[in-house]
Amino acid sequence: MRDFWITCGHHLLDRNAGGGLVATEQFLKAYFARRELMPPDDACETERKLHRELLADPRRAVPGEEVAAIVDADARENWQFVLAFRDLLLREPTLEAAYLALVRSGSINLPPLFLNQLVHVILRNALDGCEDSFVLRAAELFFRPQRIVPHEHSLLLGDEEVVGGTSPAPVLSLISMLGATSGTGIDVLSDANADSYWHRSDQFDLALDFSSGTRGPAALADVMKLWISHLLGVDVVIEPVTALRDANLAWYVGLDAEATGIGDRLWHGETLDDRTMTRVLAFFRVTFADAHLVVDAIRCEGVYLILAMSPDRLVRMKPQNLLTGLPIKHLEAAT
Repeated sequence: MRDFWITCGHHLLDRNAGGGLVATEQFLKAYFARRELMPPDDACETERKLHRELLADPRRAVPGEEVAAIVDADARENWQFVLAFRDLLLREPTLEAAYLALVRSGSINLPPLFLNQLVHVILRNALDGCEDSFVLRAAELFFRPQRIVPHEHSLLLGDEEVVGGTSPAPVLSLISMLGATSGTGIDVLSDANADSYWHRSDQFDLALDFSSGTRGPAALADVMKLWISHLLGVDVVIEPVTALRDANLAWYVGLDAEATGIGDRLWHGETLDDRTMTRVLAFFRVTFADAHLVVDAIRCEGVYLILAMSPDRLVRMKPQNLLTGLPIKHLEAAT
């Protein structure tokens, strides 16, 4: 079995009997070893001592007053975030449970960096054994912002950090900690180069053709299906469709903030102009294997998913919406 996404740190984690990821000391130490937490030469003794002791014992309890005593405000904030994240991972039995608790809390008080890293490693677990490079590349949308790459009449998605832009995204994986660097070139994933994905999966330098009718939308549908099954234990079929204007949006889930806004406007009966509609990248219909899991009023109306880009051609997917937005009865019992 071929490995991929080494930089997410999945090899540092344990798995429980149900296949969920369990935090280990090695995984926690990886966060405390990040450059953002390395005390600079002029760091106060409180910060130095905290860093030194957490590298030795990453589970050590840290009272709030100890962090508050750190002199540098930026360092103090970094420690507050990473310790809140660590405590979340230690409080829940698995990383999957920690992610669900976070997105269901209604108040995500962690930077997107932590959420994206958690999605990255959970997806690596869910996709273990996958041999389809197109599915793995589509899965990158879950945790890495994408930019539309102009190319003739095709709709190509390129990693924002790789293809650049006016505001490049920050490094979103443990790649910085491990000393790796991302590639500067970008190719379009195809049958001819699909096998190269395995040795370059941590470079994120392959663009994905997301034009209607290509393998891109179908591959993303496969990832979303697996994501829902892995985290909620609910089996669904997800299929790309094209007739957004004619669909009865009795229930829809925006896969990003832009898509949610577009869906809201359509649900309220607005007629959208062509410029707005061109921002819709993909439209999916969800069918539940067990129809009795679906809220009765929605069962016959259909559930739809919308993916869109921002006016500046960025795609920032929010995979948590798939877990919190579906009309599933007794959702808490499906985990």
